[in-house]
Order: sequence, then C-alpha cells, then structure tokens
Amino acid sequence: MAVIKNMQSFPTSNNAKKTRVRLVGGSRCSGRVEVLNEESWVTVCDADFNQQDAEVVCRDMGCGSPVEVLGAAAFGRGEGQVWSEELQCRGNESQIHFCPKSSSLKHNCSHDNDVGLIFVNHCIYICIPITGSVRLVDGGSRCAGRVEVLHRGQWGTVCDDDWDMRDAAVVCRELGCGEAVDAVSESHFGSGSGPIWMDDVDCSGSEPTLKKCQMRGWGKHNCNHSTDAGVICSGVRLVNGSRCSGRVEVLHGESWFTVCDADFNQQDAEVVCRELGCGSPVEVLGAAAFGRGEGQVWSEELQCRGNESQIHFCPTSSSLKHNCSHDNDVGLVCSVRFVDGGSRCAGRVEVLHRGQWGTVCGNNWNMRDAAVVCRELGCGEAVDAVSKAHFGSGSGPIWMDNVHCSGSESTLINCKSAGWGKHNCDHSKYAGVICSGTLYN
Repeated sequence: MAVIKNMQSFPTSNNAKKTRVRLVGGSRCSGRVEVLNEESWVTVCDADFNQQDAEVVCRDMGCGSPVEVLGAAAFGRGEGQVWSEELQCRGNESQIHFCPKSSSLKHNCSHDNDVGLIFVNHCIYICIPITGSVRLVDGGSRCAGRVEVLHRGQWGTVCDDDWDMRDAAVVCRELGCGEAVDAVSESHFGSGSGPIWMDDVDCSGSEPTLKKCQMRGWGKHNCNHSTDAGVICSGVRLVNGSRCSGRVEVLHGESWFTVCDADFNQQDAEVVCRELGCGSPVEVLGAAAFGRGEGQVWSEELQCRGNESQIHFCPTSSSLKHNCSHDNDVGLVCSVRFVDGGSRCAGRVEVLHRGQWGTVCGNNWNMRDAAVVCRELGCGEAVDAVSKAHFGSGSGPIWMDNVHCSGSESTLINCKSAGWGKHNCDHSKYAGVICSGTLYN
C-alpha cells in the first residue's frame, strides 16, 4: 500500500496561525473537508473525523448542524497531502482552530490510486445551512422571531400548542444564539404563511435540533397562523460561572466575542442581567475573574443606556478605545432569579448574596414586592404574589424576610427588609411570584 511520507502537520506552538477550513466539490455548506496547513490545503482522513468535529466545522462556516458524515471520497478525491494528525473537537468550540489535535498519526490514509485498487478515504460531510433547517423571522435579529422550519423544500411555521422554554432552548442552541430568554406564542412576531409543519412540539431540551423533538407529525395540526410560535434568544451569555454569573460574551455574526473590562459599565451590566432573566447586576468584575476566553475580544464599545431589553438594541462605538487582551475579559454577577416555575417569569424568588443563592421568606409578601421582581426581571406585570413554598422548597440560606417594597424600587434588594440572613422562617414559607410574561397558551 502506498503511503505519503513526510506529511506536514499543524503547528502546535502558541504562535501558530489560526486553522482555516473549507468545503470543496459541493456547495458552501457541503463538500470535501479541507484545512489550511501552513500555506497548503490538506484533506482529512475519514477515520480521524467524527460527529463532534463535524459540529465545529459547520459552526465555523456558519452552516448550522451537520446532517451526514460521508467517507470514501464522496465529493471526489482531493489533491496534495492528507493531514497527519487527528482533530479531537469536543463539539462546543466556535471555530476549528480551538479544537485539540493529536500529535501522532493513527491511520494510514493516502490519495494514491495505486494499481487502481487503493482509494483515499477523505472525510466529507454535508451541513445544513443556518438558513436551511430552522430560522427565526421578523424579530429584528437572527436570534429572535417567529420559528420557521424547512421541510420538503418549503418553509413553514410551528404551532404554539404546548410551546415552552424547553422547546425554545433547543432552537436557540441549534442556531448558536445563547440561552433561551422567552418562548412566545399567539404570533408574537406576526403571522407566518405557508404550511404549519409542527404542532404539539415536546422537547426534553437536550435535542440537537428542533426536528428531533416529539411532535404530532409533519403537517399534522389543529392550528392557524394566529398561533405561530416564536423564540427570543440571548445575544449574550455568561461563561464559566452559573446561569446568572460568569464571563460576558457577546454574539456578533456567527462568533462569540469577549468584552474588555474597560469598555463595560453599569448600564451595560443592567441590560445583560435583564436579557438573561437574572435581575440586576450585583458586581462587575474585570481582569478575567471568570477565566480567560478564547477567540476575539470585541473591538467596539457597548454604549447601553441601561433600559434596553436586549444587548443587540444597545448602541456601539465605531472605534477601539482600549488595547485589550483576554487578560481584560469582563465578568458579571447578577442578583435575582425565579426557580422551579416552568418559565423564566414565574417561580420561587431567589437572590444572590455573598456569592450564594438564597431564598426570600413569605412573611408579609405582597403584590408590591412581586411588582418590583417582575419589573426587575423584565417579565411584565405582577399577576400573583404567592407564599408557603408554592413553587417548592428551596435550599441554602434564607437571605431576606419581612420584605417591604413601595413598588417603585428598581431591584428587590433595594426594598426594606429585616437584614441579610435575618429571619424567623423555615423552608415551608418561601416567597414566589407569577408575572404576566409567563402566561402562554
């Protein structure tokens, strides 16, 4: 068997150039996988390429999720060299050059057609373009809008029957749009047209694509376009902490960027916490407090006024003010959240204090208190102020008791209370809230 010798491999030093990838012999989102090694494009052996690698390549190229990995030179035999190392992507990297690589060759793969019997096994796959599997329409950005799916070559909508945050989470993850902020119904983003492809969607929340979720069957429904489902995803995420604390990363185009601590202030923090359903900012932390990010540092400055509902509504500067590296990545800790309510706008009230989430006692808990929490979390009007652990018993400290809000406070922690950790409660008296933003059909 003929084997190519002296094959080059990707440089492994810290000064290595970023790996680039392309698809050849098909379309922009399908073809033979080739990666740039130094100054030459090299093919990849199908034995050294798996589903996780395919996920990253599709994402890197803005092509959504992989549909099929095809070996045996399905898109034709390449030229030049076959790469001598193995990609070992975890599947969550934003670009191929962030993937670990092996330092040794596991398989003998070759282009040579020696005696017409030995064919090279090139690694090939087909991607679904982001515009070709699921999309969000009429929401003002690619990460918010009416949900539409492509089936049999035609775009159609999704009925809002049983539409909830688990379904929204799958859509947001599939589109690379961060966390699900809201699952909206009743054609919140306008009525669509064409077929209604999906109804009674029931996702567990872990599915890789919306099409993998349970449903009635393609085109089977009892809906009309006045009940089209929609999703609002976050254009921002917090990494390396919890859902409501971590390194700030902003979605720009198809990539996640970290933010320089010198270009991020209290108003920006207010918007990030609100968008993620995490209340108000407790602390803005610089100097990579939640670890150094990967990829690029955003080169513009957020100039939020503080009242925007989402980060992509904030103005930005057009010039770079500071020369920042990942040593300057900004982090954020937000304050209030709902737990165990089935949506981001209902549940047991929990507040963050001294780095630990704790509960609020239901003594004297009323609609004025609930109104402050609903407004703080961007969840509309207060519908009900519940107590007696209506949303289940929590754990950890009871941080607030005898809360007394006037109703005009910007955040719950500005309301009068007995003092941090001072209470005469037990776990059967936790306060909860139901806001208008949680009422879906």
